[in-house]
Amino acid sequence: MNVSLDSAYWLGLAISVALPVLVGLVTTRVTHAGTKAVLLLALTAANGFLVELQAGGEGYDLGTAVTLTLVSFGTAVLSHFGLWKPTGVSGAAQDHLVTSRSALHSGS
Repeated sequence: MNVSLDSAYWLGLAISVALPVLVGLVTTRVTHAGTKAVLLLALTAANGFLVELQAGGEGYDLGTAVTLTLVSFGTAVLSHFGLWKPTGVSGAAQDHLVTSRSALHSGS
């Protein structure tokens, strides 16, 4: 699959905006905020390094990958506090997992 440089960066940016919701789906409200932050950082690091790998160009540039990771993390944190949390999407994502666990335990 050949992805152009511009589309790889835009796809990475879109993924960065969605990552806080993914973190909300795999954690609960009682998960320590530091654990959520480390998970978000790990996912954004993977995003940054994969975007640089997919973008191609003259070769793999570690400096660009690190920069993309930082931009991805900043975008994810800003989208969490500026978009997902105020609209209730973050809470709904975390409640979904808790509800699923509660249903499993109540049926036993």
